[in-house]
Amino acid sequence: MNQTLKFSFRNLFLSCVCLLLFACGGNPEIISPDGRTRLSFVTGADGCMAYTVERDGKPLILPSALGLVVQERNLAGGFSVREIVKRSVDETWTQPWGENKILRDCHNEMTAVLKNDDGVLLTLRFRAFDDGVAFRYEWEVPDLDSLTVTDELTEFRFAEDGVSWSIPGNFNTYELLYRELPVSAVENANTPFTFRVDGTYGSIHEAALYDFPEMNLYRTDSLAFKAELAPLPDGIKARIPSKFMTAWRTIQVGDKAVDLINSSLILNLNEPSKIADTSWIKPQKYIGVWWGLHLGTHTWTMGPRHGATTENALRHIDFAAANNIQGVLFEGWNEGWENWGKTQHFDYVKPYADFDLDRIATYAREKNIELWMHNETGGNIPEYEAALETAMQRYAGLGVHAVKTGYAGGFRDGQLHHSQYGVRHYQRVVETAARYGIVIDAHEPIKDTGIRRTWPNMMTREGARGMEWNAWSEGNSAEYLCTLPFVRLLSGPMDYTPGVFDLDYSRVRGRETGMQEWNGDNNSCCIKTTLARQIANWVIIYSPLQMASDLIENYEGHPAFQFFRDFDADCDWSEALQGEPGEYIVVVRRADDSFFLGAGTNDESRTLTQKLGFLKSGMTYTATIYADAPDSAENPENYRIEKRTVTSADMLEIAMTARGGQAVTFVPVNE
Repeated sequence: MNQTLKFSFRNLFLSCVCLLLFACGGNPEIISPDGRTRLSFVTGADGCMAYTVERDGKPLILPSALGLVVQERNLAGGFSVREIVKRSVDETWTQPWGENKILRDCHNEMTAVLKNDDGVLLTLRFRAFDDGVAFRYEWEVPDLDSLTVTDELTEFRFAEDGVSWSIPGNFNTYELLYRELPVSAVENANTPFTFRVDGTYGSIHEAALYDFPEMNLYRTDSLAFKAELAPLPDGIKARIPSKFMTAWRTIQVGDKAVDLINSSLILNLNEPSKIADTSWIKPQKYIGVWWGLHLGTHTWTMGPRHGATTENALRHIDFAAANNIQGVLFEGWNEGWENWGKTQHFDYVKPYADFDLDRIATYAREKNIELWMHNETGGNIPEYEAALETAMQRYAGLGVHAVKTGYAGGFRDGQLHHSQYGVRHYQRVVETAARYGIVIDAHEPIKDTGIRRTWPNMMTREGARGMEWNAWSEGNSAEYLCTLPFVRLLSGPMDYTPGVFDLDYSRVRGRETGMQEWNGDNNSCCIKTTLARQIANWVIIYSPLQMASDLIENYEGHPAFQFFRDFDADCDWSEALQGEPGEYIVVVRRADDSFFLGAGTNDESRTLTQKLGFLKSGMTYTATIYADAPDSAENPENYRIEKRTVTSADMLEIAMTARGGQAVTFVPVNE
């Protein structure tokens, strides 16, 4: 069926469904536990399927199509409902790490069991939470071993226009700028796709993505979007078993923008951990030879400016041990970087001659510091998969428990990063690492869909424009940093690599040969925040593996670095307190009895008032405030540190200059 006929058929079907929905009062439906969100399911006269979503009695998602298209059978229509089963769940569960270690899963579920004339069995599983709705397809096709997916028909048809925040749809990268656009002006988008419609904030995404391509959104009508799957090189979207479950399609909702950040819907839709003993999976702070590589003060390859040398490694290990930092990372430690841009061949176990891996690993263990290994693949997946088992075995033997992976550059043979091929590869790395007691920090990753609940060694990933964009492009704006928590971070932790204190790096840039060429796109040599905002980013941009990314000499003797020394990446509880996408954000996290607050604003100066009711009642705290100085707008590296005694009954005034921020530690007085 060609695309024109397919969309004409769909529009005709949806018109019929609209009439059916108004004519029939007994449609299968579920309502969220708080009674505010209703999801209804209907089949048309031709057996095609659709759903709707209402919020507070008003339409949010109009009748929207459901189904898949495969070559072998009809999975799009001819269905009749055989059974409707409903149940309610209300339970709490714990995770070894996360924004919140204790989570509540409270939802109502409706399972619609359907069958069509081809004998295809379909279970449509719908769930309604107070913070959104979700559904997935569970297929069983008789007399076949496999299916060839060519399209997904899932739609999201908005009842009215609104404003949205997203990046363009792209099957190879997420490192794109956010756009604030009317919903009706978006041609395509990756997810999370965040929106505000008629006073309701929401976000479309997916959960539990395994062995299936990622979903993008492509506009088919003024307010209608269709799921578009990342294709394989031959145009096929996926090859799946005849008994198969898709990822969940999710719509989070809230009254305030921060409600989306505080939602646990994505995690609740994932299965419990498959790793029985998670005691070895621990959050940590880390440093490393990284920022200098992007500035050009260091190189990945051997030579006069090689960053990953034995001398540099020992120096970083000593710094970490002296500053309450648990890990060190070295990029460019292994042979193969000299091939960058050519064959993309890396050796994942053989170090350069000036990096004594065994000595460094031994020294790190003696200092009780975690040594991280870096695996850049350059997109050469077959080579990496062939070496994966040997590399992980070698690292485990060295006492290494963390690996940062990288996939800069395109995959071979026309494969896309976010296709079924890519999803399968990323998952293979996670599961292989788990067998060797290794956690993963993935750069150029597949997007997070909450699999960290099931595979908690998948701890953090990039998946957006990180700090390095400030070194070799126009940089990340303060507006971008205020949008990030409301879009990308809804999917899960991000290794943004924050914390650069040397905001005007032209002082460094001119000292090394080659830097003008490397950093030619950022002539200002200036990061577009204040130093106080850089500190606040350690709290705002959640990652259980949190980096202080600047050159360590810029931290030596710096009073403001005390915040990172005190900061605990292993938080127990978190809450986004206030904020609006692209404008400002305030987040607080608790680790044991201490609290850490981070706030940031866009290009506008802003003063916020924040109640401290999140502190424990009856306790007194010493608040250490790292704030913008009066002249930080002109001199962004200027800051002030203030101490005061507070309780949960107090208010905090958060004064931020343009592009500024504020960070606060709250420590019980008796400590």
